[in-house]
Amino acid sequence: MTTPLSVFDLSPITSGSDASQALRNSLDLARETEALGFGRFWVAEHHLVPGVASSAPAALVALIAAATSTIRVGSAAVLLGNHSPLSAADHFATIARLHPGRIDLGLGRTATRLKSGEVPTRPKSPFTETRVVDGLVVPPPPPQIADPERFTRLGALLHTRPSEPGQYLAELQTILDFLGEGHQEPGATEPVHSAVAAGADLDVWVLGSSPGESARAAGELGLPFGANYHVAPSAIVETVAAYREAFRPSKHLAEPYLVVSADVVVAPTDAEARRLAAGYGPWVHSIRAGRGAIEYPTPEAAEAFAWTEADRAHVADRIATQIVGDPDTVAERLRILQTATGADELLITTVTHDHADRVRSYRLLAERWGLAPAPEGTR
Repeated sequence: MTTPLSVFDLSPITSGSDASQALRNSLDLARETEALGFGRFWVAEHHLVPGVASSAPAALVALIAAATSTIRVGSAAVLLGNHSPLSAADHFATIARLHPGRIDLGLGRTATRLKSGEVPTRPKSPFTETRVVDGLVVPPPPPQIADPERFTRLGALLHTRPSEPGQYLAELQTILDFLGEGHQEPGATEPVHSAVAAGADLDVWVLGSSPGESARAAGELGLPFGANYHVAPSAIVETVAAYREAFRPSKHLAEPYLVVSADVVVAPTDAEARRLAAGYGPWVHSIRAGRGAIEYPTPEAAEAFAWTEADRAHVADRIATQIVGDPDTVAERLRILQTATGADELLITTVTHDHADRVRSYRLLAERWGLAPAPEGTR
């Protein structure tokens, strides 16, 4: 059986365009990938960056669900430091009431959930050289964040809550309570209920980039888990292992269910795919440098980018693990990723400067992978 493929979309803003066009492109891509047979369409939560329009996942999920008919639509992820558990449950349950059985509430933690005076740091890793695990390239982690103060400022604007040990697990449980039979606070005589959330037909997911709290919480609660290879490839092996080790069967799942993300660009030839993917390096560099994603550059602008050795070190892990090429090249590397991680599903994110190239990339991949197109009457 062919491993299912799904879509992760940032609503990228490209140079010469704007947020309105980026959001229209996302709606178009959702309809196109639904017709091609992709199983899910997930959107991000990113704030105050020039190159990403996906900052309000609940609103965007509602718009995409209304513009499609069969594909599952969800978030990857709603960042709980920026939202209360009740508001997350209510927002997505509201959408699910009108689109039952099609909504995924993907939840994540955020590096901006800091106490006053704290700055984000990357988890320490014992690995300093690139590994190859069952054929999969697993690079060492990149250098530390160049501008950690930006995360502190962003957290203040979003009123991000500081995180205490065990808080994330408790917040996830609170969401599950509201979607179930109600939430009972310590000392309360009876649970409180949300009329819109209770019994809503949606799935709850946990997304994570390390073998830390997110992977363990997903496992302990028996929830499906999304592991982030396309952003944090250095920890993918340990992250997947941590989720499986922590997994406990639940009413949601009898056994672990894992989706793994990959950054992909497909074109008719390897050379054309590499040209279309040229903007990825400068784009990732802008994120790693602490400025937030720039507007995605043209291949010509990307080729003129002035790299320093330090710049290249900041993006080396992402460049090495971006999957770029013709359909055969990409399909082979995705099969290696699936085999090495044991993923039940792969989540594909593709960014190119021109929207038509992005749509074509998904179409070429769907055809090569053998996805079954949606029946005409359901599109």
